[in-house]
Amino acid sequence: MAVRRTYTVVLHRDEGYKGYWVEVPALVGCVSQGKTKQKALRNIKEAIALHIQSMREDGVPIPVEQSSIVEVAA
Repeated sequence: MAVRRTYTVVLHRDEGYKGYWVEVPALVGCVSQGKTKQKALRNIKEAIALHIQSMREDGVPIPVEQSSIVEVAA
């Protein structure tokens, strides 16, 4: 059975695209987009799975999430 991992994603509003783009800081280069928040988040789940599959096929170690999210009001 595969190890289930959890990753922090950052959801960005993209006014030019009229939607959202998402990045996974722990998986460099793993990004996706969508017209709605929900679609962007569904797409990034697929992107994460494909990214990890590619890393496994290339024999690259799969990063373990090291980040924590803290919101700071300024």
